[in-house]
Amino acid sequence: MFKTCLWLVLTAFAGLASASGLDANEREARELFARLIAFRTEAGQGQVPVMAEYLAGRFREAGFPAADIHLMPHGETAALVVRYRGDGSGGRPIALLAHMDVVTARREDWQRDPFTLTEENGYFYGRGTEDIKSGVTVLTASFLRLKREGFVPSRDLVIVFTGDEETAQDTVAELLARHRDWVDAEFALNTDAGGGELDEQGRPLMYDLQTAEKTYASFELTTHNPGGHSSQPRADNAIYALADALEKLRTFRFPVMWNDTTLASFKARGAVTPGALGKAMRHFARDPHDAAAAELLAGEPAEVGKTRTTCVATLLRGGHAENALPQSATATVNCRIFPGVAVAEVQRTLAALVGPEVAVTPIGKALASDASPLRADVLAAVGKAVHAIHPGVPVTPMQESGATDGLYFRAAGIPTYGVGCVFIKSSDEFAHGLNERIPVQSFYEDLRFWHVLLTTLAGHGAA
Repeated sequence: MFKTCLWLVLTAFAGLASASGLDANEREARELFARLIAFRTEAGQGQVPVMAEYLAGRFREAGFPAADIHLMPHGETAALVVRYRGDGSGGRPIALLAHMDVVTARREDWQRDPFTLTEENGYFYGRGTEDIKSGVTVLTASFLRLKREGFVPSRDLVIVFTGDEETAQDTVAELLARHRDWVDAEFALNTDAGGGELDEQGRPLMYDLQTAEKTYASFELTTHNPGGHSSQPRADNAIYALADALEKLRTFRFPVMWNDTTLASFKARGAVTPGALGKAMRHFARDPHDAAAAELLAGEPAEVGKTRTTCVATLLRGGHAENALPQSATATVNCRIFPGVAVAEVQRTLAALVGPEVAVTPIGKALASDASPLRADVLAAVGKAVHAIHPGVPVTPMQESGATDGLYFRAAGIPTYGVGCVFIKSSDEFAHGLNERIPVQSFYEDLRFWHVLLTTLAGHGAA
């Protein structure tokens, strides 16, 4: 018992010590961050509504009217929308996006408790530190600070916290379909995309402004056969037929594609990327018809998705008994589709590739969206906010190979920009993985970034 009490005292002392030297806004944000990490908002835990109600209470205490705070229950999860009223002189609202749910984290797999914010060796550890309770924290802390300071925006600012981005994404779909008046905006800023890159020595390299996302779509490839007794093998076999189809998929490449975002990204990244990869990026940015450059980029897992649609087998099942010939075999193929390409077109391509004996069936619903336009006001404001913390760092558009709630906003006609501002090394990227973490310094920089960004875009000096 004594040891337990001593540990609690030491832990509390360490938390106070690590928070020393912070200003009042930073202390408030750190305390809020710790509180939000503690909510176990994994699927199946029922904690997203609890966290949403906690946040709603913080906004009510800060003076936001109840009529501007909307809690939307949805099954075991929920969404929260909070409107910061402006005077309307600056135009239509800006939506600010993050999600409250996190990927499952098992305590026995982690070195530290994933649902306790731990500050250690210059990092904040915990599930959601990067994806994306840091975003929930900085947006909430920014609203609380601006309200205390008496800031009156020139346009409404609307926080949109969804509750199932990591799973079904039903809450964002429902908000846009049934409560469009709550979340409608001229454009949206998404904390769950974009961000800063540090080299392995911790120096800032560039800032990625996400302006496009690929469409997430999955298909089942299925073969059928009459089957029979395994002691009487036949030439046609459902598993072998599926294997032949997957071999065709393995060697197939969709055509090379590009847009303004990917070309600008390769140009900027090529300038700071050494060796053959950097050279290929520069050549592709100058001439996307350069086959040699495209071929080299296709061999890089982190880059291939920026140059074409990709489809890859991810799940496999087949047969029904150890001593029977398989009557069916099925593979799940996950595709990340280049913006502007229809899901149905990809399905037709797969069907033609594998042949008429293999059924290609979509799984669930897929949502496509085009790239957001490169708005001058957003580019300028993001540049100003980035340079407030890292002067001179280049800001470049980028296309996400993954998918976020921003995809739904774009598809609904609301241009969306990924402006997460955690600067991080590639070697520190553990979102969805074990021992997720972000640099402590980047968290506090993120607070300054959002203060500059919001007061620039919604201040009375804004264009």
